[in-house]
Amino acid sequence: MYYGYYYDPTYILIIIGALISGLAAMNVKATYGKYDKIRSARNITSNQVAEQILHSAGIYDVTIERVRGNLTDYYSPNEKVLRLSDSVYGQTSIAAIGVAAHECGHAIQHQENYAPLKLRGASVPLANIGSWISWPVIIIGLIIGNTPLAQVGVLLFTFVVLFQLITLPVEFDASKRALRILETSHILEGEEHKGATKVLKAAALTYVAALFTTILQLLRLVLIVGGARRDD
Repeated sequence: MYYGYYYDPTYILIIIGALISGLAAMNVKATYGKYDKIRSARNITSNQVAEQILHSAGIYDVTIERVRGNLTDYYSPNEKVLRLSDSVYGQTSIAAIGVAAHECGHAIQHQENYAPLKLRGASVPLANIGSWISWPVIIIGLIIGNTPLAQVGVLLFTFVVLFQLITLPVEFDASKRALRILETSHILEGEEHKGATKVLKAAALTYVAALFTTILQLLRLVLIVGGARRDD
């Protein structure tokens, strides 16, 4: 049965997802904040570390830029640009160095044609379609009583779930590469390396939380559309 806008017990799934995402965000913020206060013994900045890692991997055509925001760091394969946020760029903390090294991990993946990274890039258009179109299609289908149309909307939303699923190995591998390089290059050692590990693990959990939350959203849609179908 479809419960409508004002009474929908499936909202509990949204609440659970929001709690999980909120806890993951709080954890990464707290962990980053803790290790952002600890400066590396070598007193080298995050962008210097990024340049060193890229050059040691034989990558000289990737530029490093500063981008506004807090932990808005990312690597753009199409532009070959590694962007470090205001909270990371130019900082010498263990946390900032760990994040910069993680983004370098993506650049190295790109250089090596890492299959999951290529798959994630190829799935972006489908994920965007699923994200923008699925809900309108579902809502229109429910309003006009066209259950098959609503089911198409649910199918479109699965593209978002698949994108989140593909993202996990890409992010885990980038962190694994980063931590290995930081250790073998003696950029971070001992307790410093352990601190960077905790920062990247906390960041990785946000991707796990995002996937779980998206799966809960998909389950909610299946329940709503399934209920509408039984009422037909």
